Amino acid sequence: MLTNLEQLDNGVVWRIPGGIHPPEQKHLSNQTAIGTLPLDEYYYVPVPQVGEQASMAVAVGDHVLKGQPLTHGLNQHHLPVHAPTSGVIKAIEPRPSNHASGLPVNTCVIQADGKDSWVDLQSASLETLSNDDIVSRVQAAGVAGMGGAAFPSHIKLSPASDIELVIINAVECEPYITSDDRLMREHADKILSGMEIIHQVLNPQRMIVGIEDNKPEAADALRNALSASKLPAGVARVTVVPTKYPSGGEKQLIQLLTGKEVPSGAIPAQLGILVHNVGTCAAISDAVLLGKPLIERVVTVTGGNVAQPGNYWMPIGTRVDHVLKCCGFNPEADQKVIIGGPMMGYTLPLIQVPVLKGTNCVLVPSSAEMSVDAKELSCIRCTECAQACPASLLPQQLYWHSKSGDYDKASDYNLRDCIECGCCSYVCPSDIPLVEYFRVAKSAIRNANEEKLKSERAKQRFEAKQSRLEEEKRQREAKAKEAAERRQSNMSGGEKDAIAAALARVQAKKATTAATPEAGADRKDKVADAVARAKARKAAQAAQSDSPVPEQNQANDAQKDKVAAAIARAKARKAAMQSDKEAEAGTSQTSGASADSQKDKVAAAIARAKAKKEALKQAQQAEPPSDSDNKSAYEAADSSEPKADDRQGKIAAAVARAKAKKAAAAAKDAGAHTPEDQRPEQASVDSMAQSDPGELSAEEAKKARVAAAVAKAKAKKAAQQAGESKSTVEDTQSEITEPKPEVELTAEEAKKARVAAAIAKAKAKKAAQQAGEGQGSDEHVQQQPADVNSAEPDLNSEPAEAKPKAEPSAEELKKARVAAAIAKAKAKKAAQQAGEVQRPDNAAPLNDETPEAISTGPDDTADKAVPQKPDSDQSEQAPAQSAEEIKKARIAAAIAKAKAKKAAKDAEDKE
Repeated sequence: MLTNLEQLDNGVVWRIPGGIHPPEQKHLSNQTAIGTLPLDEYYYVPVPQVGEQASMAVAVGDHVLKGQPLTHGLNQHHLPVHAPTSGVIKAIEPRPSNHASGLPVNTCVIQADGKDSWVDLQSASLETLSNDDIVSRVQAAGVAGMGGAAFPSHIKLSPASDIELVIINAVECEPYITSDDRLMREHADKILSGMEIIHQVLNPQRMIVGIEDNKPEAADALRNALSASKLPAGVARVTVVPTKYPSGGEKQLIQLLTGKEVPSGAIPAQLGILVHNVGTCAAISDAVLLGKPLIERVVTVTGGNVAQPGNYWMPIGTRVDHVLKCCGFNPEADQKVIIGGPMMGYTLPLIQVPVLKGTNCVLVPSSAEMSVDAKELSCIRCTECAQACPASLLPQQLYWHSKSGDYDKASDYNLRDCIECGCCSYVCPSDIPLVEYFRVAKSAIRNANEEKLKSERAKQRFEAKQSRLEEEKRQREAKAKEAAERRQSNMSGGEKDAIAAALARVQAKKATTAATPEAGADRKDKVADAVARAKARKAAQAAQSDSPVPEQNQANDAQKDKVAAAIARAKARKAAMQSDKEAEAGTSQTSGASADSQKDKVAAAIARAKAKKEALKQAQQAEPPSDSDNKSAYEAADSSEPKADDRQGKIAAAVARAKAKKAAAAAKDAGAHTPEDQRPEQASVDSMAQSDPGELSAEEAKKARVAAAVAKAKAKKAAQQAGESKSTVEDTQSEITEPKPEVELTAEEAKKARVAAAIAKAKAKKAAQQAGEGQGSDEHVQQQPADVNSAEPDLNSEPAEAKPKAEPSAEELKKARVAAAIAKAKAKKAAQQAGEVQRPDNAAPLNDETPEAISTGPDDTADKAVPQKPDSDQSEQAPAQSAEEIKKARIAAAIAKAKAKKAAKDAEDKE
């Protein structure tokens, strides 16, 4: 079996599918030699690549010579443009293009000076040029495919794969066109010179010239030139193929000469085959050997309405209307001017457009030659189009999808393989312009692909930018790290120690803050304390100016405010000093920090309680006490007393008032969690029952009444605070049990305070009992056990002054409950601070001497007080009491306690 090369040498020709035989009409223009036309006044040279791949080399007003470059290339794909004649650049602006759409394209307008002066040309010898030099000269000359596609020739001369076969296309199968026929007849030697250059660059195994059998003169001319050429023997040959349209198509000619079919979407170079037009070979020869750029080409002017049909050398940029005018154009009504042949050409919308490098024919047919456009009819599915298609496509399916706009489906049917030969339209009995539909669809697909490509390029640029920014960031970080290491290496030992110490302090501070969360709130507590003191002062001033109470009571309140403020300031200073010491030491003792924070909270609570008390006092100004005993207490407070005793009483009342909040809450909480014999209420009652109320002097009675009245005024506030959270109660308890160094009481003063508290408590509990139960409560009280030295309670022994003269209201009931708790706490604290009033050694232990009752604070469990032996002086100062009197006092205290618990329970039920 013969190899493919042997078959080529023997001139074997294969068949192609489809194809038609339209009237050729070549005799109209191939009978005369190639001529020339007079110079035009203006030449329109399109520069479409400017802005993308090229830049302008001239400006408006410049004088140019024939062959002078008008653009500079920026990349390998640039195809330069040259001046077709000498003249002046009149404009660089958009002008209508030589296209079926007539869309404007950037155009350089040259006004010819008539001299047609050439620029200096650089000729060369083929032996002295390398392959790269040849390709560069071809690109600099702007040589493009002159068969109609105008593809840059220098790209074809630099293929990515080895080329085994080069085919020179001389078929020229399109009807009416004879430009290649006349070029082969008259310039066969120039074509063969171009083939020699191509052979030197590509070094193929074979070079074949394919030509139709309807051009015998051209075939003979090529054979004669081939015999005289410098090509190696047996490399090149001329092969004649049958006349059939479109055998001149690139893929169809390859199939005719080699029997190989180019795959869909592939190019001939992938098969090792390259195709050039005979006009391109002649242009390559001029460019490489003479240095002449591609500024003119042979164009066929033919048709029934032109007086002088023929082939002419036309400069690129010559206007079509000038060509037709020179050839004797006689237009008809609805005259068509077609660029190209009747099968693949397109009609111009206007004729003031230039001749391009790919323009091979200007056809002006008469009405007898070209039928009038027939009306498009419906497809009858005759399949004639499929039989005539040389690419073996299905034009019927492509038509349906293209017409409906389903371009994806059209692509699936290989629309891109359509060569737009027009065979399908030629044979269609329904006169459907199939090629026009295909061109529109291919244009839409091309635009979509371009947009997609732009998006992809934009994405790549964005990713490249992000990578660059990340790299710059890494470099900056590396430089910063390197600089830090240099600084550290150059740093002295003292500087390193200083930095290490600073880091250690920061870490210690963080650890302290994490270990003692309460420390962070110290500053907030101090600020809250200051705000509370300011509000208290303001409230006290308003109360002094608006209160209708006696002047002595106002003076007492002012003195109380001063004492409370002094206590709060002392605690704040103490807390601040403790915080400073802990910060300097850099240690974190959780228990100590908690205690300091607790003290600060207590100080703030005292100040807030004082402010709220002042507000409550103003609200109660409209309803003075209804109790006759309270009235007598206010009247007794107006009498003159010694200043020392009066001041001591005020201090005792202030201490009792500060404990009001804690006493009310503790009274409720202790009753549910503490044994009855160890509860603070029972301890306070038992302690205060040691004194006989009947032996009090007038001064002591007055002080007791004043204290009871003040305690009653706090009842409402204490009742509201009784429902607070356990944490608040504990905070207040630490304040109540904390010793106050600012208040120093003697034994006599402590005794007076206890007596006053006992009286106030008895009155309060009696009022609560009568308000909550009436007469029935007495019966309930009688049933309560009184665990006071196993003594039986005697209701008749209750002090007379504990009976109110009027029925107390609900508000007074609340006041009485709080007053009782305040009095108990005051008496307990006064006894602890005095430390001098002690019971005899043989006396029975009191409940208030238990560790739970006498502890100084929640954190002072190690410092609980224990009973002490009495001093002789203190024993002498204590008034003598009989056993009967002590028994009565204890019974009265037990009764008061039972009534208080009953009243508290009833009040809770009502709330």
